[in-house]
Amino acid sequence: MASKKKKYYTVWQGHKTGVFETWNACKKQVKDYQGAQYKSFATLKEAKEALAGNYFNFVGKNTATKSQLSPQELKKIGLPNYNSIAVDAASSGNPGIMEYRGVDTKTKKQLFIQGPFAQGTNNIGEFLALVHGLAMLKKHHSDRIIYTDSRTAMSWVRKKKCNTKLERNTKNKPVFDLVDRAIEWLNNNTYTSTIVKWETKAWGEIPADFGRK
Repeated sequence: MASKKKKYYTVWQGHKTGVFETWNACKKQVKDYQGAQYKSFATLKEAKEALAGNYFNFVGKNTATKSQLSPQELKKIGLPNYNSIAVDAASSGNPGIMEYRGVDTKTKKQLFIQGPFAQGTNNIGEFLALVHGLAMLKKHHSDRIIYTDSRTAMSWVRKKKCNTKLERNTKNKPVFDLVDRAIEWLNNNTYTSTIVKWETKAWGEIPADFGRK
């Protein structure tokens, strides 16, 4: 069995800032810290250089991956529609610290971000990101489509139900407050925005990806 590659974790905002050599050490600094900013790097040098910079210059970077499809399959799928926004979530554990965001698909300019929350799941974050994106597009009378890489979130939005197995508690109350608001919005609003599955195998990671893998 191949050994897991070591990572280094840069914390720009947390209980303590700096570079940490284990996920557990990083987690202690960002857990229960509202607005925590952190990211993993492959080398200590990259992590230290990032600490001297700005979080938003690094989050979501280096997410391109080589296509896993044949030239024929790629031609069939085509290119992304850049008249769009892309949404994604990140969760360090299931459940774990969770956040979500939306970006301009072409420029990767961040349009909104929520979290980190003390406890959530990736599916909940993907669902909240989609509803947040739909509400934003409707508010601005935008004709842009919205990309997600989560079929689960697409299904939950379609059914107007967050079908999570996560049980409510005091720790995840802020997340479920948002879930309740999202479901209420879906039940009380119509929208014309088209939700489209992001083709990860053809295009690489979705532009809204947090780049923490």
